Amino acid sequence: MAGLFYKSPASAYVVPGVVDLTQPSLWIAVGSICFNPLYWNIVAQNEYHRKTITKLLGGRRYLGCYLLAVSIFSLGIVRDHLYNLALKDQPTHSLLQQSWVKPAAAVLFASGNVFVLSSMYALGVTGTYLGDYFGILMDSMVTGFPFNVMANPMYWGSSMSFVAVALWFGKPAGLLLSVLVVIVYAIALRFEEPFTANIYRQAEKLKKAEAERQALLESDGPASGTRNRNRRTPSKPKA
Repeated sequence: MAGLFYKSPASAYVVPGVVDLTQPSLWIAVGSICFNPLYWNIVAQNEYHRKTITKLLGGRRYLGCYLLAVSIFSLGIVRDHLYNLALKDQPTHSLLQQSWVKPAAAVLFASGNVFVLSSMYALGVTGTYLGDYFGILMDSMVTGFPFNVMANPMYWGSSMSFVAVALWFGKPAGLLLSVLVVIVYAIALRFEEPFTANIYRQAEKLKKAEAERQALLESDGPASGTRNRNRRTPSKPKA
C-alpha cells in the first residue's frame, strides 16, 4: 500500500497514474456532478407542490418550464466544462493510451449523444425539462427510439459521453467521475420515476372523474326530458 500512495510535503494522497486527490478542480467537478440532479429535483418538486415559479410568473407555467430548462441546460454546460478542467489536472495511464482506445471513445461519445439528442427530439422541451411538474403533461408515453432501446436514454447517454471523454484523454480519474455520474443519476431516478408516475396517475384519476361528471351533466341535459314521457299532463279545469 505504501507504494500506491505517497504524500508530498504540500499535498494529500495521490494514486500515481490514476488520480490526484489534491487537485481542487477534481472536487469542484464532484460538487457540480452531485449538485445538478439535486437542484432540478428540488425545484421541480417544489413547483409541483407549491407552484412557486408559476405564481411568480403570473400563472405562465410554460414560461416557468422554459426558464427551468434554460437553467438546467446552463448548469449542464458548466458541469461539463468543470469536468474537462478537472481531467486536465489528472494523470494519464498507459493502458488508456493504446491505439484502440480513442476510436472506441469516439464511437461511445457519438452513441451517447445520439441517445441524448434523440430523446430531446422525442420529448420536446417540456417533456425533457420536467414540464409534467408544471402540469404540462404528455398525451401518451413515448415508446419509439431511443426509448425502445433503453429506459432513461438521456441519463445513460450522458453517462456514456462522460466515459468517452475520460477514455479519449486517457484519464482514469475521468472514469471514476463517470462512475459518480452513474451513481448520482441512479439515485435521482429512484425519486423521479415514482414521483413522475404518481403525477400521471393523479392526472388520470382527475380525467376519469371529469369524464364521469360530464356524463352526469349530459344525462341531466335536454335529453333527460324523455324520462318524463310517461307522466300524465295535468288537464285544464273545466269552466
